[in-house]
Amino acid sequence: MPIDDLQQAAQKIAGFLSSLNKLGGMRLKYRITAGDGARDPQGLEARQIYVELGGPDVPLVTQHNGELLRALETIAAQMLRLDQRENDLVSFDAANFKALRAQELRLQAEVVADKVIRTGVPFAFAPMNSRERRLLHMSFRDIEGVETASSGEGQDRFLAVFPAGKTDLPVTPPMKPRGFGADRGSGRDRGPGRDRGYGRDRRR
Repeated sequence: MPIDDLQQAAQKIAGFLSSLNKLGGMRLKYRITAGDGARDPQGLEARQIYVELGGPDVPLVTQHNGELLRALETIAAQMLRLDQRENDLVSFDAANFKALRAQELRLQAEVVADKVIRTGVPFAFAPMNSRERRLLHMSFRDIEGVETASSGEGQDRFLAVFPAGKTDLPVTPPMKPRGFGADRGSGRDRGPGRDRGYGRDRRR
């Protein structure tokens, strides 16, 4: 469901970022775009508010695989009382991090596909957000010989890659990530909640 008052929502996010700078000692600049101008040209996010971060502390925001960047997105979504499935209505980026991450994931997809085809053994990625899972689904869709499925619930949700026609093979859930922001869990498949291919990965 769309954000009712985009201007008010943008002002709330601006206030949050201003407080983060003043009270948290951060040095971030920000530009907030709402409405049609915030749309994702790749179609990976249904974003209605787009926040571009700059300033001296951008490296802090993007380090550790962008953990702080995603944390800011989550806090903003909670401030606006968005449902977990609507979190991508608000998107943060810094130093073109998401485009670079997309390129990295596409390269990983090629390597993983080659390994799965060669060995016949399924592969599970570490838990990741819905945008990155969709991007991987799209990357694998263009590679013959493999199929993808998402398993797990919430922050434990992960993407698995199977040899084509063999999605019934058992897959070892990914290990829980360690270090900064390592709170995603093991990604264990808890029964229902597996969907296959891009376009059906709707649950966050």
